[in-house]
Amino acid sequence: MTSIALILLALLCLLDRQLARACLAFIAFALVMALAWWRLGAPWLAAAEALLGALLSGAALFHALGRAGDVPRLPQRDTTPRSGLRAAVRWLAVLAWLLLAGLALVGLLASERLSLRGTAMPALVPTGLGVMALGLWAFAPHRHLLRRLLAFNVLGSGVFLLLAGLAGTAPEVQGLILVGLTVALGGSVLGALLLRRLHALEGSVILEPEAAHE
Repeated sequence: MTSIALILLALLCLLDRQLARACLAFIAFALVMALAWWRLGAPWLAAAEALLGALLSGAALFHALGRAGDVPRLPQRDTTPRSGLRAAVRWLAVLAWLLLAGLALVGLLASERLSLRGTAMPALVPTGLGVMALGLWAFAPHRHLLRRLLAFNVLGSGVFLLLAGLAGTAPEVQGLILVGLTVALGGSVLGALLLRRLHALEGSVILEPEAAHE
């Protein structure tokens, strides 16, 4: 059930053009991630996920929307057109990544260098791959920087799930995930500040020139 909830919340987060709802969906996604870590016997990691992933990253995302301070608020709905040719290129990159990741995993299992049976958490592997694929896919059609920032966070969560599915929740693995959560928080805060600055200076929420997508 946890895996299904993560996939569904990731989809809601990445597909909803109403930006406040998308940010709320990400916070819910992070809380379910925290629940998953708790159920896997990693309470400290669950607490870190709830604090860094849900509370602080969620606050950074809502800060990007311009709900505080004197910076003009961003439009609360993403109305930017989807990417054209560049989206197709990104789609191909996502498919290529999925193929390479699948081949690498199959190769490791076939060589017996890796066994999911001993981890007691094999469901995390397909869930992690699915969440990572959704995060990568979101970069293909979306041009709005906040939506790409959401995709960045979802992608990172998929990496953490895949790592735990392959290596378990040993202390060293939890340490790596905690470092990843800290880096992701830093990226979210920096991205939110840059987005607000870009919107204040140029009234834009994208980086590419409009003419490049006509």
